Amino acid sequence: MIYLDYAATTPMSEEALYAFTETAKMYFGNTSSLHDQGSQAADLVNLARAELAGMLGGNSEGIYFTGGGSDGNFLALTSLALGNKEKGNHIITSPLEHGSVQQALAFLENEGFEITVLPVDQNGRIALNDLRSAIRKETILATITHGNSEIGVIQPLAEIGALLKEENVIFHSDCVQTFGKLPLHAGEMNIGALTVSAHKIHGPKGVGAVYISPTLTWQPLLKNGTHEKGIRPGTINTPGIVSFITAASNQVNRMVKWKTNVEELKNCFLSLTEEDECLIIEGDSHTTLPHFLAIRLKGIEGQYVMLELNRQKIAVSTGSACKAGQQEPSKALLAMGRSADEAHELVRITLGKETTKEEIKALAAAIHDLTQRFYYQTGS
Repeated sequence: MIYLDYAATTPMSEEALYAFTETAKMYFGNTSSLHDQGSQAADLVNLARAELAGMLGGNSEGIYFTGGGSDGNFLALTSLALGNKEKGNHIITSPLEHGSVQQALAFLENEGFEITVLPVDQNGRIALNDLRSAIRKETILATITHGNSEIGVIQPLAEIGALLKEENVIFHSDCVQTFGKLPLHAGEMNIGALTVSAHKIHGPKGVGAVYISPTLTWQPLLKNGTHEKGIRPGTINTPGIVSFITAASNQVNRMVKWKTNVEELKNCFLSLTEEDECLIIEGDSHTTLPHFLAIRLKGIEGQYVMLELNRQKIAVSTGSACKAGQQEPSKALLAMGRSADEAHELVRITLGKETTKEEIKALAAAIHDLTQRFYYQTGS
């Protein structure tokens, strides 16, 4: 199988696997236990906390380990909103957020918060003027994703952070798709809170983290928790956390090499398909994640393309893996002004460190063969 769905998940690295198994053997104690076995596990988690804080450009006191990206987004948004509701009830967001952010905001809306969704341009970018205009005296929080999970469009976090700091609005960003792939520094970008996940960067599933600046006030939805300063219940996943940090360190340290490699592969695909008039690339190359290829084949359902490629042992997707099996058109493309039919055509190809040029050539050939057969059969 040629795997080209790295935005959905990644295989665990050998280093991350080793870190997981060795930690599970040697540091199995509960981090809340007062005996030596528990203290040793707690010390290891705190070392991991400090290392992750360094990678995110934040304070280790603000790192909270979670069950992954979706869990982290819900915890961050609900805790920040509830912790600041005496200041206001207005939250700003974009239409390109992950489903977990949208679900958290729907929950908060039912709790009496007001949500404003900003428009985006044809390439999926929000305008700073629209963001400034949406802010009012009741605005307490804005959540804007760093990189969209369907088409990979990147939002200008530094500019957004500077504006929100000026307006005294808390800034949260879902950085699950961008951590380890783009430079990220919470302090320099004025990001008050952000979410990351392990399994997007060759770490284990079911592990992630939220960073919330220690200067911010928050209140957990579920009170009286005894782990992670009460932000969530449940015993700490020590081996998962150590494995996560091992994978994260590798990804961050090799980010430049990774970016160069996936950009070369992406350009290879574009050169092989440049004469294919029915193929459309979504998103501006300068504002899209380097490993993302969001394509449309005119008149062909993305689901059909995905299934045909799978039949040829090539794994791609039609958007966020959290919506797999759903036949809805891409919300990102709809927000960018595409028609429902065009949004149904989305095929998401995402590259990784294991991807080879031979696999890209096989993909281009398979797409060419697929379009030739489809248009011949339909007479288009």
